[in-house]
Amino acid sequence: MKIHLTSVFVDDQSKAEHFYTEILGFRKKHDVDLGGGARWLTVVSCEEPGGTELLLEPSGHPAVKPYRDALVEDGIPLAQFAVDDVRAEYERLTALGVHFTQEPLEMGPVTTAVFDDTVGNLIQIATEPK
Repeated sequence: MKIHLTSVFVDDQSKAEHFYTEILGFRKKHDVDLGGGARWLTVVSCEEPGGTELLLEPSGHPAVKPYRDALVEDGIPLAQFAVDDVRAEYERLTALGVHFTQEPLEMGPVTTAVFDDTVGNLIQIATEPK
């Protein structure tokens, strides 16, 4: 068994597409019109185009807002992405205008940082433990 697809709820799919591709550097994999303004919109890592897809899912379900609001209020990231160097990625993203809610923080063998993805979520970046 392996993870094939996971999702983050987004307030605006077009804005999310821009942020996740143009700012974070993911590549769009699927973009299918589902009608009613919704799309099946997935992105993948450019380093693993056949790897796990991230669905940028519309946040229309009534349970989404209170769930995400509670996570953001408590500073809890909805998802985590692995990077080679958290400090370098922090500098790159900060230069692009990304707002971080947690600057790079060393926690044992892992360094993390948390940013606002502009579409309702906090996202953590982390180095993989060695």
